[in-house]
Amino acid sequence: MDALKLPGRDCLRVEGGAPLRGAVQVSGAKNAALPAMAAALLTQDECLLENVPAIDDVTVMAEILRRLGADVQPAGPGRWVVRGDSVRETVAPSELVVHLRASFLVMGALLARYGEAACAAPGGDVVGQRPLDVHLGGFRALGAEISRRGDKFYARARRLRGARVFLDYPSVMGTENVMLAASLAEGTTQIINAAAEPEIVFLADMLNAMGGRVRGAGTHTIEIEGVPALHGAAVRVIPDRLEAGTFAIAAAATRGAVDILGAVPRHLDALIYKMREMGVEIVEHDAGLSVRGKPRYRATSVQAVPYPGLATDLQAQVATLLTQAEGVSFVHERVFDNRLMYVGELRKFGAEVVSTGSTVVINGPTPLVGATARALDIRAGAALIIAGLAAEGTSTITDIYHLDRGYEALETKLRGLGARVARVP
Repeated sequence: MDALKLPGRDCLRVEGGAPLRGAVQVSGAKNAALPAMAAALLTQDECLLENVPAIDDVTVMAEILRRLGADVQPAGPGRWVVRGDSVRETVAPSELVVHLRASFLVMGALLARYGEAACAAPGGDVVGQRPLDVHLGGFRALGAEISRRGDKFYARARRLRGARVFLDYPSVMGTENVMLAASLAEGTTQIINAAAEPEIVFLADMLNAMGGRVRGAGTHTIEIEGVPALHGAAVRVIPDRLEAGTFAIAAAATRGAVDILGAVPRHLDALIYKMREMGVEIVEHDAGLSVRGKPRYRATSVQAVPYPGLATDLQAQVATLLTQAEGVSFVHERVFDNRLMYVGELRKFGAEVVSTGSTVVINGPTPLVGATARALDIRAGAALIIAGLAAEGTSTITDIYHLDRGYEALETKLRGLGARVARVP
C-alpha cells in the first residue's frame, strides 16, 4: 500500500448462512508491532521484528520512521528491519500522523534519544475522546518542557530524569510512551496506574532485549531504570488477541467449529469466560483455542474495561453475538465515550438493539437478514462482517479500508473457513 493513498472504495460482499469450519492462524498483534517499530528509534543499531502483520497501519508507521531518517526495510514475510543510525529529524510528518493513532509513540522514543520531539495530534479510529494528557503529563514528570505550536505538540529536555509518574487513567499508549521516554532517562522511573495489557509486557520484553531495565510490566506499577544507551535486538511480535477473539466470536455466531491457532488463551480470559457463560464451547490447548458453536445461547451482561477485563476492541463483536442469545443482554462501554455508533448499522440486519448512554441493550434471539452497512472503524467493521456471516442472504459492508488497517488477509482467512466473502469495487 502507498502510505499516502486515499481510503479505497472497496466493499466486502458476504453471503451469510454458512457455519465457519476449519482452522485459522492468528497473525502478529497490530498493537504490539507498532510500539515495537517506535522503540527501534531508541537505538542506532539494527532491530529485527518478526511476525509483523501485513496491514496498512504497519505500512504507514514504516513510512513515518523513514521520514524521520530511519532505514526501514521488509526482510521477508512478516519480517521488518529497522535501523536508526541515520535518524536526524525529530518532527513527525503531520500528513501521515493524521492516519495513525500509534504514530504519537515516536514522541517518547525521539525525546529519550535526542532530547526533543514534535508530533501533531494523531488520527486513527474515531471512537471517542482519547486525550493526550497522559502522554504529555508523563513527559513533564520526567523533566520535559511541553508546548504547542500550530497542529503540533513539542517536547524538549536537556536531560530526562527518572520520576514517579502517576497516570490519571491506565492508557495503553500513554504507558508505552512513558516507558519509551524513561528507558534512557537518568535514574529510575515508576509508572503508577500503568496499563497491564499483554502488549505492554511485550514492549517491556523488547526494551530489556535491547539492554533496558524494565520490571513490573503486566502489573499496574512498572519500574524503569534508565540506561545510557540501548542496542539492537531481534524480537517476535506476540499473537493478536483481538484477531483471535474476533474469529472466536464469528465461529460462535455462525454455529461453526473453528480451531484458532496461535491464540494465547490467557490473553483472552474475560472473553472466554463470557462466551462460556453464554453457552459456547471453548477448549484451550497448547496450539491455541477451539471454539464450537451451539444452537442456543444465554443472554448475559458484559463490560468493556481495561485489561484483564473484556477489551473495548471486542465489545462490538460480542454485541453482535448477543443478538443470537435468548433474553435481554447488556454491553457496557467503560473505556471510550463514543464507541457505540455501530448500533445503528447493526439494526440494519434486523437486530433488536439500542444504545443508551454508554450501554447497549440487546433483545434476542433475532434472525439476522442481509443488509448494506458501513464499517465505521476497524472493530465495528469486524462486527458487521460477523453479522453478515450469521445473517440469511447477502450483505455488503462498505468502507472496509478500516479493516485493512487492522486485520491481515481477513477475507482470505474467512474463505479458508468456508465463508462466502468477496471484495468488490
